[in-house]
Amino acid sequence: MASLLTYIINGALMGLLYALIALSFVIIYRSARVFNFAQGEIIVVAAFLIWSFFFFYDLQWWLAVPLAIGGSILLGLVIERLILRRLIGEEVFSFVMVTIGLLILLRGVVLVVWGPDMRFFPAILPLAAIRIGPIVIDPALLYGGIFTILLAGLASWFYNRTQLGLEMSAVAEDHQTAMSLGIAVRKSIAISWALSGAFSAIAAIVFLNGKGLTFAAADIGFAALPVVLLAGLESIGGVVVAGLIIGITANLAAYFLDPIFDGGVAQVLPFVIMILILLIRPTGMFGWKTIDRI
Repeated sequence: MASLLTYIINGALMGLLYALIALSFVIIYRSARVFNFAQGEIIVVAAFLIWSFFFFYDLQWWLAVPLAIGGSILLGLVIERLILRRLIGEEVFSFVMVTIGLLILLRGVVLVVWGPDMRFFPAILPLAAIRIGPIVIDPALLYGGIFTILLAGLASWFYNRTQLGLEMSAVAEDHQTAMSLGIAVRKSIAISWALSGAFSAIAAIVFLNGKGLTFAAADIGFAALPVVLLAGLESIGGVVVAGLIIGITANLAAYFLDPIFDGGVAQVLPFVIMILILLIRPTGMFGWKTIDRI
């Protein structure tokens, strides 16, 4: 029983990590109407920035982490300024192709600058397992879960209660209409990319704390896709619920089904859920419903 509870709790916390990454997708989509396929690569760049500030420049964590978050924000702003800004008002397909190209570009930059060798990511969060009776909890995931709930609450308040947040949501409806209403579309999209960059750096700290770091860590971006699509591309609160569902379901599959099928079910099941949701409800559980008026 204690083993099962450990699987459920750590599954929920892993799901909240996916939700933290999913927030990066949602924040960009809510303002720019862009699904960023290169989100995993941005997380990897943020992780290598932290590694460089720690081990190349020999900085303390309290200085290295803010600098890396600042670098990630700058990366988001550069991407928006040099690439995405030119596509405002263009078809969605153009954005899809550009973000796929960005994925390839960033992966190449990481390989050129830091190389393919594995580096050890610094242990910024505690490593010693937390024990509550017979239940064992990963401390990095616990802190990550707390970060996710706090950041989701702040983001939800920002988008629903502030003038700037409401304007950014209006930009997602239609760029041309928002511009005709006097809303600063370029500013809104730039802010969303900057916020996404900051969230990516925090996700990198939680995901890679004390582990090996290579360019392949970008796969965490694709692992978070089921959470994004289950929640709906516009729902900030929904990603928390979807993250818990996906994380707990995957770990229950690991506990009950992997021993029967010799492993692999836990990795596949979230994507099966994602496909089923897309077939039944393409907008996800909490996605916006588009109303066409004639």
